Amino acid sequence: MCGKGEMQSPIDLMHKRVRIVSHLGRLTRNYKPSNATLRNRGHDMMVRFEEGSSSIKINNVEYQLHQLHWHSPSEHTINGRRFALELHMVHESLNGSLAVVTVLYKIGRPDSFLNLV
Repeated sequence: MCGKGEMQSPIDLMHKRVRIVSHLGRLTRNYKPSNATLRNRGHDMMVRFEEGSSSIKINNVEYQLHQLHWHSPSEHTINGRRFALELHMVHESLNGSLAVVTVLYKIGRPDSFLNLV
């Protein structure tokens, strides 16, 4: 879809358009503590990780975590609803393909994971 110019970022993720693509299998995560560099890029904050520190696997292809950054408010919406904050975790495979995992945050109770940091 992205190669055809459809569903480009930012997008409104609508429940009625969600499709399960079962042949991709489950997202396998291998995130480990790692040294990283925090950088203010002016328009966002970015964390760059050491090579080989963490990865995900999709359809038996491994993607290394390179960096993560935040957007406020969110770029993407769900059923037209924008969120207070959006995290992009940018991964890259050996052949240069990208996989971006996104987490949308809403204002509410403290996040137990973030409290560990």
